[in-house]
Amino acid sequence: MNRLAQETSPYLRQHAENPVDWYPWGEEALARARAENRPLLVSIGYSACHWCHVMAHESFEDPQTAALMNERFVCVKVDREERPDIDAVCMAACQTMTGQGGWPLNVFLTPEQEPFFAGTYFPPVPRPGLPSWRLVLEAIDEAWRERPEEVREQGGRLAAAIAATASPTRVEEAHVPQSAVPDTVQALGQMFDRAHGGWGGAPKFPPHCVLEFLLAAGDAELAPATLHAMADGGIYDHVGGGFARYAVDATWTVPHFEKMLYDNALLARAYLHGWQVTREPRFRDVCVETLDWALRELRGPEGGFCAALDADSEGVEGRYYVWTSEQLAEAVGSELAPMASAYFCGPPGAAPNFEGQAWVLEAHGNPPEELAEIRRRLLAAREHRVRPGLDDKRLTAWNALMIAALADAGAALGREDYVTAARTCATFVLRELRDGENQLLRTWKEGRATLPAYLEDHAYLLQALLVLYEATFDERWYVEAVALADAMIDRFADREHGGFFTTAAGTPHLVSRRKDLEDTPIPSGNSAAALGLLRLARLSGDAAYERHATGVLALHAEIALRHPLAFGHLLQTLDFYLATPREVAIVGAGPLTGALRTRHRPHLVLAGTEAGSTEGTAVALLRGRGLVDGRQAAYVCERFACQLPVTELGALETLLP
Repeated sequence: MNRLAQETSPYLRQHAENPVDWYPWGEEALARARAENRPLLVSIGYSACHWCHVMAHESFEDPQTAALMNERFVCVKVDREERPDIDAVCMAACQTMTGQGGWPLNVFLTPEQEPFFAGTYFPPVPRPGLPSWRLVLEAIDEAWRERPEEVREQGGRLAAAIAATASPTRVEEAHVPQSAVPDTVQALGQMFDRAHGGWGGAPKFPPHCVLEFLLAAGDAELAPATLHAMADGGIYDHVGGGFARYAVDATWTVPHFEKMLYDNALLARAYLHGWQVTREPRFRDVCVETLDWALRELRGPEGGFCAALDADSEGVEGRYYVWTSEQLAEAVGSELAPMASAYFCGPPGAAPNFEGQAWVLEAHGNPPEELAEIRRRLLAAREHRVRPGLDDKRLTAWNALMIAALADAGAALGREDYVTAARTCATFVLRELRDGENQLLRTWKEGRATLPAYLEDHAYLLQALLVLYEATFDERWYVEAVALADAMIDRFADREHGGFFTTAAGTPHLVSRRKDLEDTPIPSGNSAAALGLLRLARLSGDAAYERHATGVLALHAEIALRHPLAFGHLLQTLDFYLATPREVAIVGAGPLTGALRTRHRPHLVLAGTEAGSTEGTAVALLRGRGLVDGRQAAYVCERFACQLPVTELGALETLLP
């Protein structure tokens, strides 16, 4: 066992028995590199990464390769999900040098922590266009020994280039025309894949953030078409629910089979909102099936959610999920086999879509009446297979995404079990993922929480707590949201230039203190912070929250409008800002509450109490409100200037956008 055996990350533990003398990222490794004047070899991946497993087996488990690594370098393993700050800088180095990136990510740094060479997967023997890993090691070692100043100079130039783009410093106010949102929707329509839904070719990733922006902006074409295409494709698990991380093709047919908590939380919410907008039953079903899958397969006994399921089982990618024709028929029985095959595999005579040997199940045509029974039998048969590996760390940011999805769906669908699961998860995060100074932490496993939380942890949790408050009217969540927002501003805000840094003030950083920008594959910390603060400003009346949010828009709105596919969550934030949101305060129990939660209302914040009095409330929007003639009353406001209260649903609807 090497040092990684003491880590909490399942990905790092996967490498604990490697003959490589791995260090986790930290001062021990950095000090050794400085003392011995050796380059740092930083290898980054995550537990569900198929090619990370491949390179580990081919190279890191090989004693001769490991001996070379140990002799020439200080070797550091990083879980990108635990350390997004290290990953972001190293990925920037790789993309700057090679024009592309991915995982496994292998980066060589000087003892001063400046990257000077980077790449992704390297095979054990040379292939066309790819040197072997040993050749890379030997070439880097030779350059370091024979031309150290040249290497250091290259590292300095690369570090300077990364630092120059890491922290934009525009200070102007955000002046965005009202036409920005419809113009951007039109631009997305021009780039849209009208044959298959979504945007771009292979590989194709679920565009969660762009879909949410489109639904909020009133799009009735691009988002629904994409939601249908993904739900019908093989990227969706038609047996057990939930989505794989991406499709390797442009048609959503064959997925990369790993299942991530963040994808499924974001997509469940996108399908919920798709149902609220269109009332398509299929969208509601996919939302429910995805959340039920997460509750069944990712939730821990304490109420938190695990990070991911592997793509592989028994060392083979996709084995758990694909079916031969014979396996399909045996699982469902001879009577249902023709219907199952026609629906999941398509017309008779078609070649299997997975490596010519098996089927990734898709939806073809109208579902048979027996679909529920077919799925039940397939799921029962699949339970006898060897399951993919589980990354059972709990990440604050990703759990926050699931809290928001469960609370939102629970309120909209009348599913109290979802709301309860959201409450339980939020309680777990707030109880277990804090240190002795009440500061938020990033990751938890087996009762141990570690690593200071990043901006995205604070920002996602801020949004989640507000959603949970709106779903329950329990002021505990609002109070926690206010405290978290204040801590986020205090620790991450760039008060001079606007926006937020990824890492907290006073924590070590690599090359430069960065501001994360793009909303891919998940919302950036900056855009999530901005939307959360805008919503909190509408509930609290505190204009300081809005000023920090508009600082983000001033920094990033212009580039988001030019590159909408990369900034979907920021565009959703911009849409909220431009839409003149309404604030609604509800006092008393009655039908108005449920009616407000059932529809998708992206430009509205909601405060309420089922009691007849708001005396002592922590929520500024509720103060001074009351029942009207003993009846439930709704107050519709704009920047705290309110209309007369209404007690009838029809009257309330006329006051809302």
